[in-house]
Amino acid sequence: MALMGQAHFVRQELGSGNHAAAMRLLAELVAHLDRHVQREETGIFRAMRTSGEFLDEVDALEGEHRGFAAVVAALDPDSPDSVVDVTHLLDDLDVHVEREDLGIFPVSVVTLGADGWAIVDEAHTRSPSFLLDAATATPTPS
Repeated sequence: MALMGQAHFVRQELGSGNHAAAMRLLAELVAHLDRHVQREETGIFRAMRTSGEFLDEVDALEGEHRGFAAVVAALDPDSPDSVVDVTHLLDDLDVHVEREDLGIFPVSVVTLGADGWAIVDEAHTRSPSFLLDAATATPTPS
């Protein structure tokens, strides 16, 4: 997944002590994560809600989305704890993505009917993936 690739580069810069580059890459990751979350919540999560399937899991995943936004808003790049805070954020994001990839996404393939996939398609049309941005390139370490 592209977001996890971006997270890897943030970790790499943190590990090499290049804090400024890590924060720049984190800002790019967060912008992409925000778009991704919007697509999930208005697409597949909305479709799952409409179908009445796995509502507790959708609630939990959306709660994690709100939690990520709160952590990002509270990050202080000048704090002596910023490296630890960013690392924890990226660790939590890894777990979240794995839960989606191994849980709700495969389940949706077999539970959503045509109406559900129409909701997903509509969300994707309204908010194309950041991967389709012409200006988006795979971040590289500075």
